Amino acid sequence: MINVLFAAKPERWVTYESPLHNALDAAGITAHLSQDIPAQDVDYIVYAPNSDLQDFTPYTRAKAVLNLWAGVEKITGNETLKIPLARMVDPGLTSGMVEWVTGHVMRYHLGMDAHIVNPAQKWITKAPPLAREREVVIFGLGALGTACAQMLLGLGFRVTGWSRSPKDVAGVTCLHGNKGLDEALSRAEIAVTLLPDTPATTDLFNTETLAKMPRGAFIINPGRGPLIDDDALIGALDTGHIAHATLDVFRIEPLPQDHPFWAHPQVTVTPHIAAETRAITASESIVENIRRGEAGEAYINLVDRSLGY
Repeated sequence: MINVLFAAKPERWVTYESPLHNALDAAGITAHLSQDIPAQDVDYIVYAPNSDLQDFTPYTRAKAVLNLWAGVEKITGNETLKIPLARMVDPGLTSGMVEWVTGHVMRYHLGMDAHIVNPAQKWITKAPPLAREREVVIFGLGALGTACAQMLLGLGFRVTGWSRSPKDVAGVTCLHGNKGLDEALSRAEIAVTLLPDTPATTDLFNTETLAKMPRGAFIINPGRGPLIDDDALIGALDTGHIAHATLDVFRIEPLPQDHPFWAHPQVTVTPHIAAETRAITASESIVENIRRGEAGEAYINLVDRSLGY
């Protein structure tokens, strides 16, 4: 019997109990799944970083921690965690992110805001360029960034991707490292930020880097709040160097009511809805790693804790 501990808030258990049981049954895995298993008997930990479990030392038999979230920044630095950690890569989450990003890229590309909000009732006759005339830069070429890049390619956009380490995505101009960052910024008529939250990416978009983007560029951030220096972005918006920003993630959530983003005419705030983990497809991903662990196969979506993602 495999013992699987569900270490997350009670409301998550309500959502995941049935999907996890169903996924285990479908995989032919006999397991005891519970929120309450003696630490020394646990084989796998299904985990949310905001759970009460913060000390992994007593879990001497555990083989892996399987994160419920795509973000792992709140657990990678836990020095008591010595076993493999897998982040959540959920097909349902990926689809949601692709749809949200594509929608906002098209909104900016087509200039839809000017038609949707047009109090002066102006007859705006200027047609937008074709997608092939517009360059979109995806900052972060992980699973989510790659999926978004492929969708935008299919719509005809010129797509560049930037990542910290080298990547190769068919049809995408792939840049990496500090040298590639300047070129990526200079190309970014529309920038989509899907980088992880690490010390190396904190305030990556600051006064200096924002100035390297084309005048009139747009920013879409469904990645992590700390990627952008809030004050620097407001400054770039106020000067018109950045035309508009759509932000789905923030340093503090919910975004405080007195934050200047709410009232800024060149900012669209969305309440962290770009993508959400779906319990059914996420449970299938978790159970696949349990199956791999029991079969002696390599886990998928393992976190490199030296990089933080």
